[in-house]
Amino acid sequence: MELNKKHSLDPAQYAAQHSSLCVKNDTIPDDLFKKYNVNRGLRDLNGKGVLTGLTSISEIISFNEGSDGNRIPCDGQLWYRGFNVQDLVKTYSQERFAYEKLTYLLLFGELPDQEQTDEFIKVLAKERDLPRYFVRDVIMKAPTKDIMNSMTKSILTLSSYDKKAENTDLPNCLRQCMQLIAQFPMLAIYGYHAYNHYENMDSMYIHRPDPKKSTAENILMMLRPDKKYTDTEAKVLDAALMLHMEHGGGNNSTFTTRVVTSSGSDTYATIAAAMSSLKGPKHGGANIKVMQMMSDIRKHVKDWNDDDEIYAYLSAIIKGEAFDNKGLIYGMGHAVYSISDPRERVFKSFVEKLSEEKHRSKDMGLYQSIERIAPKVIADNRHIFKGVSPNVDFYSGFVYDMLGIPQELYTPIFAIARITGWSAHRIEEIVGNGKILRPAYMSVMEHKDSLL
Repeated sequence: MELNKKHSLDPAQYAAQHSSLCVKNDTIPDDLFKKYNVNRGLRDLNGKGVLTGLTSISEIISFNEGSDGNRIPCDGQLWYRGFNVQDLVKTYSQERFAYEKLTYLLLFGELPDQEQTDEFIKVLAKERDLPRYFVRDVIMKAPTKDIMNSMTKSILTLSSYDKKAENTDLPNCLRQCMQLIAQFPMLAIYGYHAYNHYENMDSMYIHRPDPKKSTAENILMMLRPDKKYTDTEAKVLDAALMLHMEHGGGNNSTFTTRVVTSSGSDTYATIAAAMSSLKGPKHGGANIKVMQMMSDIRKHVKDWNDDDEIYAYLSAIIKGEAFDNKGLIYGMGHAVYSISDPRERVFKSFVEKLSEEKHRSKDMGLYQSIERIAPKVIADNRHIFKGVSPNVDFYSGFVYDMLGIPQELYTPIFAIARITGWSAHRIEEIVGNGKILRPAYMSVMEHKDSLL
């Protein structure tokens, strides 16, 4: 495209006119990645990531090593500090403070006894207080539909209230991490209420957190006008938080946490960077796409009990002929897991229980039909390198919908859970690495012979 010599002074028009130069000069040919054996996205064709560090916080297992050295797909496993997450959730899901107990586990590397659990819960409760006038002066100023950005602004502003904001000694960083873990639900919920009041012209109510309630209970209590929730609702949300709080260390936002930590940056800047990573739709927005897809399926599939009709419409989606024309069945498959996502396996029982309480069994039936039919549709239409199964986000959006959580809060709820994992990795990076992470990039720039 030939550029207009008389450029408009309007920045948007100027950027539009010059974007073609970026495409021309910033595109790296595929053959160069093959020539220099560089993996796009730091992952090979089989989804195996490039090793960038070591961790004892969590582990993902999706393959077993065969006797011939080949990798054999297996049911997925997720481990927190040496404990299988499925066992952890099943064992502690009946407790009111299960998420808090696993937060202690991830931060300190050991399961707490009852006395340690009670003490930790009290510390988190004390940290839930925001600075005086913070809600009025920060959260309610310039409200936005983008709650992730609202939270990130609040995180960075909180550093102004911390006299030791830039102190990166281990005890201080640990204190700051616990503070943010405790405050995240308020930053998210209050940010939503400010947006809902000023932009949607709805009523404003700011409920203070209850120190005697769990994180999951406080989220539901602060979100709802009447503060009421059922025991089932709180336990299902608690399970969601436990299953989203950490995931192997190799995800984008956790890697961001470790990179920024390694530079010596402070806790507020580090967590704000992780938030900026998570808000990207390729990372934190999967359950929203599932909800949008399911809404589209409900409109176009007349008989939800007809497998052939469901198969036909899913085929149209994967061929790029329906829904958003991207050719993806959202919520199916995972970058790491092959046969199954262990989080989805354990979460499904909670979803089924909540759907019964909410009289949404018909919707649950449609989800289960798609879970059963979609892998066959994908296998029939795509050449795939590994198995395809539903991931945890296939059901998480459905759960949030049943809980009355608005879509603007779906990714922030993810962040409320995942800040525990980010904090654990920040601490591990401070304790065990000590060197700045500096990945290598190979230049394929062409040298010019002359300026003329």
